[in-house]
Amino acid sequence: MGADARSRPGALRGGLGGALSQGAEGAIQWLPTLLRGRPRQRRDLLRQPRSRHPGELWLVIVDASASTRRYGALAQAKGLLATLFEEAYRQRVRLAVLHATGQQAQWLWQGQKASRELQDWLRQLGAGGGTPLLDALHQAAGWLARRQRQKPAEHQRLLVLTDGRLRDWPALPEAACPSLLIDLESGPLRLGKAERLARELGAEYRHISELNEV
Repeated sequence: MGADARSRPGALRGGLGGALSQGAEGAIQWLPTLLRGRPRQRRDLLRQPRSRHPGELWLVIVDASASTRRYGALAQAKGLLATLFEEAYRQRVRLAVLHATGQQAQWLWQGQKASRELQDWLRQLGAGGGTPLLDALHQAAGWLARRQRQKPAEHQRLLVLTDGRLRDWPALPEAACPSLLIDLESGPLRLGKAERLARELGAEYRHISELNEV
């Protein structure tokens, strides 16, 4: 599976990228900001206080099934992830990353601090195969439950990037931490399943195009 979808440099410059700048008030935290809704003005952006607590984890599920290749969806997702990984590296946030493609979701990172290795993986990421998204969600729920028992003071957030193109799925439990689902579905014909998935997970829902308009 080749890197058939290159990240688009500058695609997030006016949107998500603009919410990652450093300032006198501290770094802007884009994930908590987006969980409150799309920022429309500067005061909507949440900044990290200078005396930030240690212990923050972002759990990221990346749907890279064949359907995400359409209309440049994966390329947009890669641009967003490049920004996310870079900011996690700068802020020393811990990451857990699940790659959902083929027959079974695979862990790439499990609670380590962000590393340049993730950017190397991202550059090679291509779309193909099936959509083991349900397996990814199941694995993530179990891992997160164990993590919360081990590190009850850690602030955890879940980010799911998917086009939601599943045939069907059983009822899903709500995510155990604040969550954001970013819909990658693009093109003239949209099934809208990602929005339904977000509702079942109790996650905030955003279409990736919204992040380019901020």
